[in-house]
Amino acid sequence: MRHVRIPRLALFLLAGLACTPIPAEAAPSKAASKAASKTAAKAKPVAAPRAEQRGIALAIRDQGRGQIASFYATRGFWPLWASSGRIGPEADKLIAMLKTADLDGLDPSSYRIDRLRALVAKGRSADPPAIAEAELALSAAFADYVADIRKPRRVRIKYLDPELKPRPVAARTALRGAALQPSLGTYMATMGWMSPHYARLRALLARAIERRSPRETVQRLRLNLDRARLLPGPWTRHVVVDAASARLWYYEGGKQRAMMRVVVGAPETETPMLAGMVRYAILNPYWNVPDYLIQRKLAPKIVAGATPASLRMEVLSDWSASPRRLTADEVDWPAVAAGRKLVRMRQLPGGANAMGRIKFMFPNDLGIYLHDTPDKGLLSKPDRHLSNGCIRLQDAPGLYRLMFGRPLPAASKQPERDVALPTPIPVYLTYITATPTERGIGFLKDVYGRDE
Repeated sequence: MRHVRIPRLALFLLAGLACTPIPAEAAPSKAASKAASKTAAKAKPVAAPRAEQRGIALAIRDQGRGQIASFYATRGFWPLWASSGRIGPEADKLIAMLKTADLDGLDPSSYRIDRLRALVAKGRSADPPAIAEAELALSAAFADYVADIRKPRRVRIKYLDPELKPRPVAARTALRGAALQPSLGTYMATMGWMSPHYARLRALLARAIERRSPRETVQRLRLNLDRARLLPGPWTRHVVVDAASARLWYYEGGKQRAMMRVVVGAPETETPMLAGMVRYAILNPYWNVPDYLIQRKLAPKIVAGATPASLRMEVLSDWSASPRRLTADEVDWPAVAAGRKLVRMRQLPGGANAMGRIKFMFPNDLGIYLHDTPDKGLLSKPDRHLSNGCIRLQDAPGLYRLMFGRPLPAASKQPERDVALPTPIPVYLTYITATPTERGIGFLKDVYGRDE
C-alpha cells in the first residue's frame, strides 16, 4: 500500500490549524523548508509563499463539509488542485472530461460545469477564500464523477468473492486515490481510476460519435464500455483475461506489467465472464477430466482397446478427498461412453499433462482456472478459442514470477503441491470485441454472440 506523500509544510499546517490563531512569525524547520522546496519544484509552477498556503489551508478548513472536509483534514488541509498556490491545469482536464460525461452514459449537466468553470476562474487569483472555494468544488465534482462512472450497468458477470462486488465509491476514497498519485495531471489524462481498457474504449466511442458512425456501432461500443467499467484501475494489482481477443494483462503499481496470449474457450465451451481471487497455485498438477470429455473421447478409446494407463490416466471412485483407485475392469466403459454412467478420471502429472507445470486457482464451481500448457503451438494461432473453458497461458512461469515475486520452482515428482499467495490477487474474465484499427474502429469476431 502506498502512502500519501504530504509535504511537510502541510503537516505543519495540520498541527497549526489545531489551535488558531497561527503565529505569523513562526518559521518552519530546515527539514520542512527543504521538503516544501522539493514539493514546489516537482509541482511546477513554483509554490506560493508559506503564508499564502497557510491562508488557503485555513479557508479550506473553514469552508469544507462532510467527507470532503474529512479528506482534507487528513492532509493538513493541503490543497489537491492548488498545490502550488493557484488552481492548476488539472482543473481544466477535469472540466473537459465532465463536459463529455455523456460518453460514460452520464448527464454532464448534473456536474454544474458552468458554475465550476466560474469558480476555477476566480480561484486563479491570489485570494485564499476564492482558491479554497474552487478547490472544494473541484474535489466534490471529481468525487461525484468517479462514483457515478464506476456504477455498474446491466452486465452479466459472476462474482466469486464478495469483496469484488462493486460498491459505491465514497468521496474520501476517490480523493485519496487521486492524492496518492505521483502526478495528478497524468492521473486525470489517463483516467487512472478506471481500467486502461475503459479509457481506450471511451476514446473509440468519442471517435465513433464524432464521425457519425452507424447507431449499431455506437451501441456495440457502449456495451463493450460497460463491460470494461467493471474492471479496476491499474493501481489495483489484478489480472484481466479478455476472451474476445484471447489475451491476458497483468497490472500493478499503476502500470501494465505484462501482456500475453492465451487460449480460451471454444464457442461450444465458452470462457465465462467472472471475477474471483487467485488465492494459490498448484505445482505439478493433475488434470481432472470433464465428464463430457470422458464420455466423448476417453471411454470410446478404452472400449476400442486402450487402457487408462496407456492414456496416462487414473480412474477414481468419486470426487471426495480420499477416492479409491479403480482398475479398468471395475468400470462399465460402454455404459460410460453411452452416457449412462459417470466415472472420475484424471491425467497424471508430468510434461504431457494438459495443465503443464502449474495452474492458478480461483475456486469456482465452473472448473475455470489459469494454467500452463505443453501445447505451445496453439498459442501461435490467430484464433485461440480452442479450450474447454479454462485459460491456457503463453508464459505461466512469467505470471508466477509476477504474482509470487520469485521464479517458478524447478520441476518435481511430487504431485499437486499447493503454494499459497501471501495476498490474493483479483482476476477478471471479460469480453471486449471493440478495437482500434488504421481506419478508426473495428470489432473482433463475436465468437460467443455476446454483442447481439
